[in-house]
Amino acid sequence: MARKGAYGVGMPGNMNNLMKQAQRMQRQMEEKQKELEEKEYSASSGGGAVEATVTGKKILTKLVISPDAVDPDDVEMLQDMIIAAVNEAINQAETESDELMRGISSGLNLPF
Repeated sequence: MARKGAYGVGMPGNMNNLMKQAQRMQRQMEEKQKELEEKEYSASSGGGAVEATVTGKKILTKLVISPDAVDPDDVEMLQDMIIAAVNEAINQAETESDELMRGISSGLNLPF
């Protein structure tokens, strides 16, 4: 016999399965999120003159600037290279996180 919900309406027989799937997905997401937060992503610009490393939390942890990239007459170019490297490293972290979460959520067999 079907269970009665709060309004006396029968709940679908697969509601328990759906809840188990949601709980499993939540655990997977928490585990993967922790892994991503601990991971590091590096990118370079200016042919390797500037390299930036960020964590999965998108925190800059390392910045390497080649002495050849330092030109007192062209500070703007160095600034642009730093921005480009940092943004690319952050983009890598975001892309991997998005792909991972899409992969986890695609395993759900939602009825809608």
